[in-house]
Amino acid sequence: MTTAQAKKDFKITYTSAAAPDMDLFHQYFDEGLKWAKEQMGKTYPLIIGGQEVRPSSKPKTVHSPINSDWVIGHFAVAEVSHISQALDAAQKAKKDWERLGWVERIKLMRKASSLIRERKWELGAAMSLEVGKSRMESMGEVEESADLIDYYAKIMEENKGYVKPMGPSYKETTSSVLRPYGVFACISPFNFPMALATGMSSAALIAGNVIVFKPSPETPWTGYLLNEIYQQAGLPAGVFNFITGDDSVIGDPLWKDDRVDGLAFTGSKEVGMRMVREFSGKFWKPALAELGGKNAAIVCASADLDAAAEGIMRSAFGLQGQKCSACSRVYVEKSVAEKFTQKLIEKTKKIMMGDPTQKDIFLGPVINARAAKRYEEAVKSAKNGGQILTGGNRMTDSLFAKGHFVAPTVVHLPLGHELFLRELFLPFTAIAEVENLAEAVREANKVEYGLTAGIFSSKKEEIEFFFENIESGVCYANRKGGATTGAWPGVQSFGGWKGSGTTGKGGCGPYYVSQFMREQSRTVAEL
Repeated sequence: MTTAQAKKDFKITYTSAAAPDMDLFHQYFDEGLKWAKEQMGKTYPLIIGGQEVRPSSKPKTVHSPINSDWVIGHFAVAEVSHISQALDAAQKAKKDWERLGWVERIKLMRKASSLIRERKWELGAAMSLEVGKSRMESMGEVEESADLIDYYAKIMEENKGYVKPMGPSYKETTSSVLRPYGVFACISPFNFPMALATGMSSAALIAGNVIVFKPSPETPWTGYLLNEIYQQAGLPAGVFNFITGDDSVIGDPLWKDDRVDGLAFTGSKEVGMRMVREFSGKFWKPALAELGGKNAAIVCASADLDAAAEGIMRSAFGLQGQKCSACSRVYVEKSVAEKFTQKLIEKTKKIMMGDPTQKDIFLGPVINARAAKRYEEAVKSAKNGGQILTGGNRMTDSLFAKGHFVAPTVVHLPLGHELFLRELFLPFTAIAEVENLAEAVREANKVEYGLTAGIFSSKKEEIEFFFENIESGVCYANRKGGATTGAWPGVQSFGGWKGSGTTGKGGCGPYYVSQFMREQSRTVAEL
C-alpha cells in the first residue's frame, strides 16, 4: 500500500478515543498542518457560475479563535447584487443538472468524496485552525463529510433514483417519480463547517438540485475548500455557488428571493424558526432546518458510573460544548449522585487544554468573544442558587492570552434553574438529583428542544422506558464514547423533535435525500 493510500484509508470517527496508530496519526496531521499554515493569510473570492468574483469592497479578515494574531484569510464580502448573480447562475444550471440523471450525478459526487479522503489531513488541519477543533474532532468531521456523500449516493441507488412503478390500471401505465425542487439556499454554521455543509449540499445535489451556499462568517475557509472539492470533482458551472459576506446584508436577501425553491439551514432555533415561518409565501416551499438542542443524560442507580462519567464528559466538552448535540444537562438518581459527580469532576479536571492543533489537546477555545461573554453570564447565573463544582473561569494566562479560552465547567443546580432550559453552546454542564427515572424523563422533556438524549442503566426495562418516553429524535443508551453525541452517516439518523428540527426526518439517515425532492405521478394511457 502506498503512503498516499494509507493516509486516505486512515479513519477516525467521533467516538474514536484513539487511532489505531497514534504516532502515524500525528505524523499525518502534522503534514496537513504544515500545508494549512502555509495557506493562511490568502485572499479568497466568491465563486459564482464557476468563476471567481471579487467585489470592490474590502475583504473581511478572519482570525483564528486559538490566537487572534493568526490570520486565517481575507474573504470577499458579497453585496445583494452578488446574491442575484449567484441565483441567476443557479437557475441557468438547474435543468441541465437534473437532466444529467441521478446515475451520472452520483458518479461526480463520489469523486468529491474520494477527493475529501485524499485531502483529509489538509482539510482537518485547516478546520482545526479555523474553528479551534482538536485533532481527533477535526479528522472525525472530515471523515464524516466523505461518508455523508457516499451514504446519500447509496440511498439514491437503493431507491433507483426514486422512480417507482405504481399499481396497474386498465390500459394505463403509471409511475411515481421524485424530482428536484430546483435551487436550494444552503446556510451552514461554524461548529461543523464541513460536515454540515457537505451533508446538506450533497443530499440536495444528489437529488438533482443546485446550490447557492453561504457558510458561517466565522468559518469561510472550510467552506471555500469544500467548493474547491466540488469543482475538482467536475460539478458543472453554476451547480454550486459559494458566497461569503455579512449576515445582516446578504442573509435575508438570499433565502427570501423568489428564485430559491428550497432552504437547508443549521443554526439557532430563534433564527431558524423565523426563516421557516417567512420562507413560504404564496405557496409552500421546503425548509429543512436543524435548530439546536438542550440535551440531557440520565444516570440511573444501576448504571456503570465510570462509563457514565466518561460518556458525559466527552459529550459535554468535545468541541468545547459547541455542538447542538452536546450534553448540557445531567439528571442522576440520588443514591449514586455523589459518587457519579465525583467521577465526572475528576475526569473534567484531567482535560488537556490549549492549542487544539497540537497533539494530546482535548479542549480548545470557544469560537469568539461573544461566546466567552456568554460563558461568563452562565457562570454568574449558576452561582445564583447553584454551585460551581469545577471550572467557572476564563483562561487568560500565557498560552491562552490571545484566544477565547474558558475552563470546562460542571455545576450543581436545583431542578427548575433557568440554565436547565437555555441552550448555551459552551463547555458547561449542569447536574441535578432526581428520585427516579420517571422524574428524570419528566425533567428532560420540559425543554422546548428535542434533539439528543442519553441514558446509563444496566436494566433493560429502564432503557425501554427511556426510549418510549423521552421526547428526542436521537437516543443513546450506555454510550461511553459520547452520552448524547457522535451520530454517524448510515448508523444513526440525526434529526430533532419539537424546537430542534422542522421535518422529523434527520440527516445521516435513510429519509433525508428524499426531502429534497417532490413527487410527480406519471400516467401514460395506451393509444
